[in-house]
Amino acid sequence: MTAVLKTLIAVMLALLVAAQVWMIPGLAAATADRFPEFAQLKVPGIIAAVVFLVCVEVVLICIWRLLSLVRTEHIFSSKAFIYVDVIIGTMVAASLIIVVSNVIIMAARAGSPSILLVSILGIVVGIALALLVVVMRGLLRKALELEQDMSEVV
Repeated sequence: MTAVLKTLIAVMLALLVAAQVWMIPGLAAATADRFPEFAQLKVPGIIAAVVFLVCVEVVLICIWRLLSLVRTEHIFSSKAFIYVDVIIGTMVAASLIIVVSNVIIMAARAGSPSILLVSILGIVVGIALALLVVVMRGLLRKALELEQDMSEVV
């Protein structure tokens, strides 16, 4: 099962890199050509989109590493907490990228109510996912404590 998940993560990583290299710059150029009054947002838009996707890639790599710990039966170790903490921090960072991007868009008067709504949704989803992972981290900590207690008993 972990091999299938790792294969899917590898495919997602490849698609994300392709999006960063070809799709985002191409879409930004086309948008700048179509709306020249907002052409100054091209470079900040590319930077925000690429950095956001880097956050997604970091989370996927951490999940890959956690899957490796599961496969080697070391998921209940202190190593797992490093990856979980990185996932939490990355999710918060991605939400902040959405906030900053939204501020830039609104300051340039390039936004619409639908962009604001999607941004708010992205922020809420990002924070909710980060909080979910915080809860999962607590469960991992409790499972680690229980495993240590059981190893002392046996």
